[in-house]
Amino acid sequence: MLILLPPSEGKTPATTKDPFALDELSFPELSAARKDVLQALADASSRDDALHILGVGASLMEEVRRNISLETEPAAPAHTIYSGVLYDALGYRRMTPVQKRKADAAVVIISGLWGAIGFADRVPAYRLSMGVSLPETGRLSSYWKRELAGPLSRRAGDELIVDCRSSSYSSAWSAPPEQTAAVNVFQQRNGQRTVVSHFAKHTRGELARHLLTRRGAAPSTPQALLKAARQHWDAELVEAIGRKPHQLNIVLHG
Repeated sequence: MLILLPPSEGKTPATTKDPFALDELSFPELSAARKDVLQALADASSRDDALHILGVGASLMEEVRRNISLETEPAAPAHTIYSGVLYDALGYRRMTPVQKRKADAAVVIISGLWGAIGFADRVPAYRLSMGVSLPETGRLSSYWKRELAGPLSRRAGDELIVDCRSSSYSSAWSAPPEQTAAVNVFQQRNGQRTVVSHFAKHTRGELARHLLTRRGAAPSTPQALLKAARQHWDAELVEAIGRKPHQLNIVLHG
């Protein structure tokens, strides 16, 4: 089982002193592309119009300045750096050692800066979204789409892919539809079903946690994933059609 997560906008800076090591990150074949994006981000963050390029407000100026020196900034495992609703619900710190090893092996984070990294890879806090277009690379979703297909296809093999990414990160790699289930979250009230973005992040984090901490073998098919999800939620599975993967729809009531 491979669980794909987006990064979080919010990040907690590392408290250690050691910077990241490019050659220690998962998917080493992405090293050259990562170097290019790191340099492009540093250059963009040094400009007078850095806030406009990165699409952020003045309150985040300190985070933008940090982008200039990421190669010397302190680093920590990705599951420590990324914070926010999804990662809080996943609750890595509350896992047992065995569960943490399962998470480290199963979770891959799709990132505008790194392309794709493992859950335990050491990275610094930074500010960059996949939807950004850097002057030296162009739109990052298009840039990474050219780079990620080979490495992620090899990593996925024939495993079930549980896709918890948001739309901008999904565009960076199209997972094989026949072995992928994209996770959607709806709220149903008075017979009406609506999309709920905040609860979607939280529920995707809870689903990832459930899959990593439940007893028994990890689901290997979309149908087995549905069965696992139904242990906690009202869920349905829409079969893959053409290039569109299976859709695991979780419905929250009330």
